[in-house]
Amino acid sequence: MEQLSERLQTPISTAELERRWAAVRAAMERDKIDALLMQNNVEQMGGYVKYFTDLTATNGYPVAVVFPRDDLMTMVSQGPFGGAFTPGPNGDGVRRGVKQWLTTPSYASCHYTASYDPELVAKALAPYGGGTIGLVGTYQMSFAMVDYLQKGRFSNTKFVDASDLVDRIKVIKSTEEQALIRRAAAMQDAAMRAAFAAVEPGMRDRDVAAVAQCYSQRHGSEHGIYLCASMAVDKPSHFGHRHYQNRLIKVGDTVALLVEDSGPGGMFTELGRTCVVGKASQEIKDEFAFALEARKFNLALLRPGAPCKDVFEAYNDFMRKNGRPEEKRLHSHGQGYDLVERPLIRSDEPMKIEKDMNIVVHPTYLRGHVLSWVCDNYLIGANGPGERLHHFPETITELG
Repeated sequence: MEQLSERLQTPISTAELERRWAAVRAAMERDKIDALLMQNNVEQMGGYVKYFTDLTATNGYPVAVVFPRDDLMTMVSQGPFGGAFTPGPNGDGVRRGVKQWLTTPSYASCHYTASYDPELVAKALAPYGGGTIGLVGTYQMSFAMVDYLQKGRFSNTKFVDASDLVDRIKVIKSTEEQALIRRAAAMQDAAMRAAFAAVEPGMRDRDVAAVAQCYSQRHGSEHGIYLCASMAVDKPSHFGHRHYQNRLIKVGDTVALLVEDSGPGGMFTELGRTCVVGKASQEIKDEFAFALEARKFNLALLRPGAPCKDVFEAYNDFMRKNGRPEEKRLHSHGQGYDLVERPLIRSDEPMKIEKDMNIVVHPTYLRGHVLSWVCDNYLIGANGPGERLHHFPETITELG
């Protein structure tokens, strides 16, 4: 195997990639699928391409992967017209398990290039015309890709959704993946400490988020989101992305910060805490104490075999009985190469909780004068959440 490029940040081992490929091919054999096709174009929700190749789709540039049951992969991505490279069975120091890498200069902002990537994918899929092709991650796959294939030479080919096939393998974390998850959590602990240490009146919300982002990127993170919102004691607010982070922080304000980025190696965790520029009110302390109780209640339900629908219903029943708002969005979910990965702890999720899942739990609600929340990751053990991966104090941080 060719030595990996020194330019790669914390690459996964080739043995781990081979483990994934073997598990997926066994499932393809079981379901009689000849080849898989996936396409991602962003980092935070581009986990399929990352899972198979250890490479990330970025910044809206699509990366497509053809994964045959009986051959090496083909990658299609941004590059010059006619680009055709053959890394070979031993790779080229970057692309492992890839037979050919094809490139084309297509852009989602230029509609007339919509067929460029599908034309190259069709070449890679040609041996499987008339067979069965599994589509992975259809929500992110472009309409142009599937439309081109189904209306062209593959009109006699059976297309099936193979997302669930891959998901059920991908959500169970190996020993190597669990080590990377722990590194991500430790990095976020330190990023949160750095950000809260920097908070002072006169800063804007974006300045606080930037401290966390800078720390993370200097310690191996490649991408993520940093939500931050300051608020006066009588005006609670949900936190927001960069576009909503212009507010000026004042004495007495509450500042909520979420660090949800990938750690070294690309695995996601997320850490959320609140600080006060001064002393926290009793209301803030009381609601934070309840958020911890809500999380404790939820964690007790996350045992292997538990249906996500049942966990969600029990959690909302707990919230109602205690006079707090029901969850209407998502209070707990899996993470891996996607910042939101299955299972979703929600009524529409068919998966059950399983051992070695990486689950984040973040009860969040507005009540009275307070945005109340707490956010940490847990690995699921044989009897439920075995450990809290973050070690940041479970308190409201008072700055002054």
